[in-house]
Amino acid sequence: MEKEALKAQLKTQIIQFLNLTDLTPADIKDDEPLFGDGLGLDSIDSLELIVLLKKEYGINIQDPKEGRKALVDINTMVNYIEANGKK
Repeated sequence: MEKEALKAQLKTQIIQFLNLTDLTPADIKDDEPLFGDGLGLDSIDSLELIVLLKKEYGINIQDPKEGRKALVDINTMVNYIEANGKK
Protein backbone atom coordinates (compact mmCIF):
# COMPACT_ATOMS: atom_id res chain seq x y z
CA MET A 1 0.00 0.00 0.00
CA GLU A 2 1.22 3.50 -0.78
CA LYS A 3 2.52 5.36 2.29
CA GLU A 4 0.01 8.25 2.22
CA ALA A 5 -2.91 5.82 1.84
CA LEU A 6 -1.58 3.77 4.76
CA LYS A 7 -1.32 6.93 6.90
CA ALA A 8 -4.93 7.86 6.12
CA GLN A 9 -6.12 4.32 6.85
CA LEU A 10 -4.18 4.18 10.11
CA LYS A 11 -5.61 7.51 11.31
CA THR A 12 -9.14 6.28 10.60
CA GLN A 13 -8.43 3.01 12.44
CA ILE A 14 -6.99 4.87 15.45
CA ILE A 15 -10.11 7.05 15.66
CA GLN A 16 -12.36 3.96 15.45
CA PHE A 17 -10.34 1.71 17.81
CA LEU A 18 -9.91 4.39 20.47
CA ASN A 19 -13.41 5.84 20.01
CA LEU A 20 -12.05 9.35 19.39
CA THR A 21 -15.33 10.52 17.90
CA ASP A 22 -14.46 14.21 18.25
CA LEU A 23 -11.49 13.82 15.85
CA THR A 24 -11.17 13.42 12.11
CA PRO A 25 -8.15 11.95 10.31
CA ALA A 26 -7.21 15.53 9.28
CA ASP A 27 -6.91 16.45 12.99
CA ILE A 28 -4.07 13.95 13.47
CA LYS A 29 -0.75 15.27 12.18
CA ASP A 30 1.73 12.73 10.78
CA ASP A 31 4.55 13.92 13.05
CA GLU A 32 2.49 14.83 16.12
CA PRO A 33 3.32 12.70 19.19
CA LEU A 34 0.51 10.27 19.93
CA PHE A 35 1.12 10.43 23.68
CA GLY A 36 1.57 13.30 26.13
CA ASP A 37 1.37 16.81 24.70
CA GLY A 38 0.51 15.64 21.20
CA LEU A 39 -2.69 13.69 20.67
CA GLY A 40 -2.87 13.07 24.42
CA LEU A 41 -3.20 9.28 24.42
CA ASP A 42 -2.40 7.30 27.57
CA SER A 43 -1.03 3.86 28.48
CA ILE A 44 -4.43 2.17 28.03
CA ASP A 45 -4.58 3.64 24.52
CA SER A 46 -1.12 2.20 23.80
CA LEU A 47 -2.46 -1.28 24.58
CA GLU A 48 -5.37 -0.65 22.21
CA LEU A 49 -2.92 0.43 19.49
CA ILE A 50 -0.92 -2.76 20.00
CA VAL A 51 -4.15 -4.74 19.57
CA LEU A 52 -4.90 -2.73 16.41
CA LEU A 53 -1.47 -3.59 14.96
CA LYS A 54 -1.99 -7.29 15.72
CA LYS A 55 -5.55 -7.44 14.39
CA GLU A 56 -5.15 -5.28 11.28
CA TYR A 57 -1.51 -5.83 10.27
CA GLY A 58 -0.45 -9.14 11.85
CA ILE A 59 2.19 -7.43 14.00
CA ASN A 60 2.66 -8.92 17.46
CA ILE A 61 4.51 -6.58 19.85
CA GLN A 62 5.61 -8.37 23.03
CA ASP A 63 8.31 -6.03 24.34
CA PRO A 64 7.11 -2.71 25.85
CA LYS A 65 10.31 -1.01 24.64
CA GLU A 66 9.47 -2.12 21.11
CA GLY A 67 5.96 -0.72 21.51
CA ARG A 68 7.30 2.64 22.68
CA LYS A 69 9.55 2.84 19.63
CA ALA A 70 6.74 1.89 17.23
CA LEU A 71 4.00 4.12 18.64
CA VAL A 72 5.69 7.55 18.61
CA ASP A 73 3.63 9.19 15.86
CA ILE A 74 1.82 8.30 12.61
CA ASN A 75 5.03 8.41 10.55
CA THR A 76 6.77 6.01 12.94
CA MET A 77 3.79 3.64 13.02
CA VAL A 78 3.58 3.56 9.21
CA ASN A 79 7.31 2.83 8.90
CA TYR A 80 6.95 0.08 11.51
CA ILE A 81 3.97 -1.44 9.69
CA GLU A 82 5.86 -1.35 6.38
CA ALA A 83 8.90 -3.02 7.96
CA ASN A 84 7.07 -5.63 10.07
CA GLY A 85 3.55 -6.09 8.75
CA LYS A 86 2.33 -9.10 6.88
CA LYS A 87 1.84 -8.13 3.27
